[in-house]
Amino acid sequence: MANDTYHFIKDIKPGLKNLNVVFIVLEIGRVTKTKDGHEVRSCKVADKTGSITISVWDEIGTLIQPGDIIRLTKGYASLWKGCLTLYTGRGGELQKIGEFCMVYSEVPNFSEPNSDHLGGFPLAYNHAHSYAGTGRANGRGPVNPPIPASNNIQPLLTAVNNGRDPRRAFKR
Repeated sequence: MANDTYHFIKDIKPGLKNLNVVFIVLEIGRVTKTKDGHEVRSCKVADKTGSITISVWDEIGTLIQPGDIIRLTKGYASLWKGCLTLYTGRGGELQKIGEFCMVYSEVPNFSEPNSDHLGGFPLAYNHAHSYAGTGRANGRGPVNPPIPASNNIQPLLTAVNNGRDPRRAFKR
């Protein structure tokens, strides 16, 4: 590889190109089809500095599994519905280099809508005004509901009693 510089997820900003990133796949999203028949999956991936969403198209998306350690070469970062997202660029590739054994952190999630990550992009470009207060641009509700400002903040505990993994309580 001509450019051996690797980026941590925490250093990825919208508009960066020729990104080389190593990450572990945490979750595979639902398949959506484009008007012209392409399959697109959004996958949550992470390294030791945080997590981000990567958009994976067509056959490659069927091959990726949670726990895969992948090297992205020649990727780029852009905003999709106000959320920072990684993509495989022209001539780029995703290569599986291992499984399961990688130190990672799910927080911070750099794909969550956040004005710090959006930088100097105008609202009309990043669509943040359309999704303000929803927590998620995909319409499935907030991942982390806003906590009202108060001087005596107490932890918010939510009991999920449906036999499901409590980390997936909001992902229906």
